[in-house]
Amino acid sequence: MIHLYGWSDALRQSFDAYAAKGWSPARVIVQQRGLYRLASEAGELNAEISGRFAHEAADGNYPVTGDWVAASLRPQEGAATIHALLSRTSAFTRKAAGTAGHAQVVAANADVALITASLNADLNLRRLERYLATAWESGATPLIVLTKADLSDRVDEQIAAVEAIAFGVGVHAVSAVTGEGLAAVGAAIGSGRTAVLLGSSGVGKSTLVNALAGETLMTTQAIREHDARGRHTTTHRELIRLPDGALLLDTPGMRELGLWDAEEGVSAVYGDVEALAGRCRFADCRHEREPGCAVQAALSEGALDAERWRGYQKLQRELAHEGRKDDYFARQKQKKIWIGRHKAYRAMVKARDRE
Repeated sequence: MIHLYGWSDALRQSFDAYAAKGWSPARVIVQQRGLYRLASEAGELNAEISGRFAHEAADGNYPVTGDWVAASLRPQEGAATIHALLSRTSAFTRKAAGTAGHAQVVAANADVALITASLNADLNLRRLERYLATAWESGATPLIVLTKADLSDRVDEQIAAVEAIAFGVGVHAVSAVTGEGLAAVGAAIGSGRTAVLLGSSGVGKSTLVNALAGETLMTTQAIREHDARGRHTTTHRELIRLPDGALLLDTPGMRELGLWDAEEGVSAVYGDVEALAGRCRFADCRHEREPGCAVQAALSEGALDAERWRGYQKLQRELAHEGRKDDYFARQKQKKIWIGRHKAYRAMVKARDRE
């Protein structure tokens, strides 16, 4: 069964050390709180992580949907125990909501990141830029899917606006009602590859999953008419096999997407802005009133959109803020280490004096 979920010769070769311990490979296909469902050579099994793994795993290193793990299988019980996590080829990470200094891995080992947005009143280019930055940082290839094309009479105009901020990224408009664009999205994912579905609540992700699968796998909920928003109906993360052999990892809608260690992703999205900044007369230009500022010149000439510039500044401030917090926590951790060493030294001196 595991070959249907992406198991490959490369993964098999990297598994030798775990196989020597009597463990078997498996992929996490459902994650819900501390419980997991695995696809394994013995079929689908319910699983929990071992006590030792739970104790030793660092933040962000618990299994998530899409992960490959080493597990001891008990098919007669329909159960398994997860002992180790295989190296990830990609990881979609965000800052955990309301938690300072904590990263949350949402999905792993995706080849493609399907960034979804609805072609209704809630189409937000700045939000798309944020998702694009996180997708590029993850290691997956982003692809933008604009849903509910049947509800818009400005589809071509909206696609052009999205393409203007998504350099080199494919943009597809789709409709689950008419079937428009669905075949192109399936072809872009590719048989045997894994795509993670990302986007805010109410953009139609569950409906898109059902349309691509050709059957109702996810419950759906209509958006509110007065503000074109909705609440997410997916409450867990699940890896779904599509009829063409592709794998689709559905995730709950996110009301907040805090950036986490995404400097390279932001640079990939805003390459045009950073290229402008590199042409300023002074290397330390703040891009305000300095003479020879290429950014301000582009803004004045209309070559750089003011909203895009403000979006870039906002993400840079967010990254700087997280960096300062990380530095603070690092200093506090180091301080505790030195306090502990100092106490140990004093205890050693006292013991020696008593002798």
